[in-house]
Amino acid sequence: MHENIYLPNLCKIEKITDETPDVKTFKLAFLDESVRNNFTYKPGQFVELSVLGEGEAPFCLASSPTRRGFIECSIKKMGKATQAIHDLLEEGDVVGIRGPYGNGFSVEEMKGNDLLFIAGGIGLAPLRSLLNTTLDNRTDFGKITIVNGARTPKDLVYKYEYETWQKAKNTSLHLTVDCADESWSCMVGVVPKALKEIKPCCDNAVAIICGPPIMIKFTLPVLIEMGFRPEDIVTTLERKMQCGFGKCGHCMVGGIYVCKDGPVFNYAQIEKFKEEF
Repeated sequence: MHENIYLPNLCKIEKITDETPDVKTFKLAFLDESVRNNFTYKPGQFVELSVLGEGEAPFCLASSPTRRGFIECSIKKMGKATQAIHDLLEEGDVVGIRGPYGNGFSVEEMKGNDLLFIAGGIGLAPLRSLLNTTLDNRTDFGKITIVNGARTPKDLVYKYEYETWQKAKNTSLHLTVDCADESWSCMVGVVPKALKEIKPCCDNAVAIICGPPIMIKFTLPVLIEMGFRPEDIVTTLERKMQCGFGKCGHCMVGGIYVCKDGPVFNYAQIEKFKEEF
């Protein structure tokens, strides 16, 4: 990272993967070899990605810090910056990266626990970073359960990794969609409904959730009903972030800056400011 916090490092786009009709994953490598070899981050942290001449926006790191030499960001086409990223960028192009920012997941504190990953749509991106980190250190964690939902089968991301996740020791993957097609053979229904069917155990377990706000809103009470403590329910809030280091104030809520004090929070913390958020 530069001494000047406003100055990005340059990255080359090594690969672009079309995940869904409106989501692409960008594999990036820093041009500066020293930066590339020494860049470290925690699952749950994010970077600011800039398209020269178009602007910048914050994106979570979807890659795992256990896999060095590159980073990945999965980006959904939603606004001006993401439109430019999707429509203008090609493999071989150069973008700017500032960061990493934020507090990340408490991986050390999760060791020895069962882990329940709950994702909706592109919300799987920050969870993928943590999930692959735990799978790369599999003996440090208990049972891993993955519940991944999307609006339709074509909106599921990282489908090429499902087989690897399913084959991992003591790991299960459950897929659900709101609207199925004729080829769909897994669960149908929203994520909270799927959780009630799966009935994950809350004993010595941590639930990590990320997805659309409406999904999180209706999933949190289900986890509480199942016996998960607010301190053992962790989520990441990213919708209101902008500058990345608490200067613009755009993400300030309840007296905290989401970009600096988050974006990872447990439910006990969120309860203090959820109405304002």
